[in-house]
Amino acid sequence: MRGNLKNRKTNNNPIGIFDSGFGGLTVMSEINKILPLESLIYFGDTAHIPYGTKSKGAVIKFSKEIASFLVKNRVKLIVIACNTASAFALSILKKTFDVPIIGVIESGAEASVLASKSKNIGVIGTEGTVNSNSYINEINKISKSNVYQQACPLFVPLVEEGWISGKIADAVVKKYMAPLLKKHIDTLVLGCTHYPLLKGILRKNVDKKIVFIDSAKTVAREVVKVLRQKSLLANKNGNKFLKFYVSDNPEKFQKIGNNFFWRKINNVRKVDMEQR
Repeated sequence: MRGNLKNRKTNNNPIGIFDSGFGGLTVMSEINKILPLESLIYFGDTAHIPYGTKSKGAVIKFSKEIASFLVKNRVKLIVIACNTASAFALSILKKTFDVPIIGVIESGAEASVLASKSKNIGVIGTEGTVNSNSYINEINKISKSNVYQQACPLFVPLVEEGWISGKIADAVVKKYMAPLLKKHIDTLVLGCTHYPLLKGILRKNVDKKIVFIDSAKTVAREVVKVLRQKSLLANKNGNKFLKFYVSDNPEKFQKIGNNFFWRKINNVRKVDMEQR
């Protein structure tokens, strides 16, 4: 018999996932693939997207409100599927809430160190993630490496407009990648959950030998690891569900979100975080 009585009661509770908007759906999709029995609740803070240009204090405030909402929905684990929120709020949320909480930076940093042979690692992300130096700090906790960062503020709007190929996207990618390629990186961390949708055009513009670290895949593997350690994996007796919440414009989320998720998104509910 696996786990104690408390764990047996909570095994089929959902996993909570949140992001500033749509990008975290790539994380949700990977978790759903690797853990098909798990119920998932997603919260997209579409009223405040993007987090990458917000102050640290604002991101922490939004993250605490969303985590509180998820905890009230009886989640057994929270995934911060946003690099900026992971950089600014992870340590505070861990101290505030009595559930396991996983960010995307630690797992991405570990995967990049394992992949890099030259120890020349590139990181692309939002301005907030890059300015926090979180990837530099996490990578060098594991192994002394040369970490080169590049903020890519136009990548998120490109993805959300569906411009993931063509001349405009090509020009933007070349502009952002040029400084990193001069550093002879052999590994590139896609430090924003929107960026996996740009893999095709990124691959077109970099050395084919460069290894991409997809935070969606790495954090999904970390979720499996934590749930196993805590004996909280769902069992076949659960009634699996997928729920989607946003803080604004559920219609737009439903339309654009289909590009990030593995299946059509239905029944997106708006939550007023000020009045909930």
